[in-house]
Amino acid sequence: MRKMVLPDYKNCIANLPNSILKKFGAEPPGDTLPLIDPYLEKEYENIVVILLDGMGKVIVERHLAEDGAFRSHLAGIYKSTFLSTTVAATTSMMSGLQPCEHSWLGWDCYYPQVDKNVTVFMNVEQGTKTPAADYNLAWTLTPYENVIDRIKRYGGQAYISAPFLDPGLDSFGKLCDSVRGYCKNPGQKYVYLYWNQPDGLLHHRGCGSEEVHENMIELESEVAKLAADIPNSLIIVTADHGHIDNEQVQIQDFPQLTECLTHLPSLEPRVLNLFVKPEKEAFFVEVFNRLFGDRFDLMPMDEAIDRELFGTGKHHAQFRSMLGNYIAIATGDLSIMTVEEEFVSMHGSLTEDEMLIPLIVFET
Repeated sequence: MRKMVLPDYKNCIANLPNSILKKFGAEPPGDTLPLIDPYLEKEYENIVVILLDGMGKVIVERHLAEDGAFRSHLAGIYKSTFLSTTVAATTSMMSGLQPCEHSWLGWDCYYPQVDKNVTVFMNVEQGTKTPAADYNLAWTLTPYENVIDRIKRYGGQAYISAPFLDPGLDSFGKLCDSVRGYCKNPGQKYVYLYWNQPDGLLHHRGCGSEEVHENMIELESEVAKLAADIPNSLIIVTADHGHIDNEQVQIQDFPQLTECLTHLPSLEPRVLNLFVKPEKEAFFVEVFNRLFGDRFDLMPMDEAIDRELFGTGKHHAQFRSMLGNYIAIATGDLSIMTVEEEFVSMHGSLTEDEMLIPLIVFET
């Protein structure tokens, strides 16, 4: 079993945007982040948050020099959400809400309205390219107001740079250039930059690969150049989650388990949302624990909710209906896949590698 880290909804990525909102006079929906609040007491013209997907604490320490730009500007280590995955954590970063409050819970979510597992960001049925509905399920059933719009509603300036919003921003350098442009505008402003690396390289090459190493050095160098170019700025660099090298099995190879389920598992390969047939519960628990009990913690879903793993806030109206009666949480390095796609590294669970993320601060 790996060292496990429980979520802390007073010291996690969901708190960071609430500190930003408070700074701009917008009502935050939750607690602020104590690590960053003292920096925000100062007056900067530009407050920039750069989120580098997958760049957990362990990845930073493994690939970057202690006296380099990132580690020498480390303000502290804090935590991801549960699940420690892009859908849940970046939605918290964009909203200031905890996963139980926004219900964007994992890569694949179950929506009872259509009785399907849906790949959230793509709005397709799990493991296919088939549209899940003729409307966007996540935005229709679980909408939220993002931080950018909330700041603007309160009269402030706010901007976002991300490749999923502008396909022309297809390199980190171009994203940094867009931030330079926003920061030339007069007045105090918030700029949020999202980049999908090193996550993509980590998934396909692994945590210790040379490709990840080179990418990390490049990202650090580009941020250092950006910090030198925009005076009177607070630049915050962080991540949504970390990564762990993994082994994989396909759940379809275990028909004794799948025959007990009403749906294939959803959420993530390292945290399985399970709808177990009531008459099969005892059998499923016995077989699952015999096969995977040394690398997964199987518990009733109500226990996970009572332990406030998904958050301490008020549950979204859709939250409980999207979850089954059991959850399996990886405690080792195994991932249980529902699609035939090989990933060298994964994330989503509660290990130290996946949960701990850096808060890096440049004051220019």
